Amino acid sequence: MKVTKLVSTCDIKDCPTIYATDRGTFLVQGETPSDHGLQIPAHETLVEIPMELLQKAIRDNLI
Repeated sequence: MKVTKLVSTCDIKDCPTIYATDRGTFLVQGETPSDHGLQIPAHETLVEIPMELLQKAIRDNLI
């Protein structure tokens, strides 16, 4: 899989980030919340990203 960084909230590697793949999908880096109260299948996960990250990606026409 080829991964391309689209947008991040900072310049270091441990911040929320959106990546595009050569599969026509997105990867999202963010916090793993534990207090959501949802039942998520074992093969899936949730990540929490700041609204600012999505707004920046939309504003910059990245998604």
